[in-house]
Amino acid sequence: MDASSSSSLVSIEASFFENLKGFILAVVSSAFIGSSFIVKKLGLQRAGASGVRASSGGYGYLKEPLWWIGMITMIVGELANFVAYMFAPAVLVTPLGALSIIVSAVLAHFFLKEKLQKMGILGCVLCIVGSTLIVLHAPSESSLTSVEEIWELATQPAFLLYLASAIAIVLVLILYCEPRYGQTNIMVYIGICSVIGSLTVMSVKAVGIAIKLTIEGSSQAASFQTWVFVMVAITCIITQLNYLNKP
Repeated sequence: MDASSSSSLVSIEASFFENLKGFILAVVSSAFIGSSFIVKKLGLQRAGASGVRASSGGYGYLKEPLWWIGMITMIVGELANFVAYMFAPAVLVTPLGALSIIVSAVLAHFFLKEKLQKMGILGCVLCIVGSTLIVLHAPSESSLTSVEEIWELATQPAFLLYLASAIAIVLVLILYCEPRYGQTNIMVYIGICSVIGSLTVMSVKAVGIAIKLTIEGSSQAASFQTWVFVMVAITCIITQLNYLNKP
């Protein structure tokens, strides 16, 4: 075996183990996040029974210990998810987030007494099948050497068009739909969190790569692009958390 073949084999093995680490972290993340929704829901129900509900603008749940337990569980899950993005491609990590839906559905059946209907079971099966197919065919991730490379990709016309469209949709949902239909149609909150979530994935992936490169010896702290991605990630996460507690 010549040197080039040996080097290629080592690279493939390294990529496999990196993806495996990301896969395991993403699965663990889904378990924590899925269970956190149930614990937070129990906390919201308890807080709503003794005060103004979150959907009506109340923040009494902040005084509910059970809600904070759920929040801490979610933070642990999100941290695992964050680290997963450092090792594996977003196209591998993101679909595994669908597993949290299955965890939530199963736990809701037992703890919230929400009966899982046939269509719900079918949806869970489709989530598993879809996630499995994407994971099996996840592409190799190109090696990035700086946050500037990510910034260059993020400033391409196609992505900027998507960014503008996403922001416009979120503003319409928040400013027009949420005051009128938020309390009667849960899809408003799901839409807000889903669209913002796509931006969260991009920014968290960028921050994760920046941290990984810094640990490997190539500091990214001096790049202003790093801090732009950090601010975008924080803004998106806070917004999602706010609207996740509304339903």
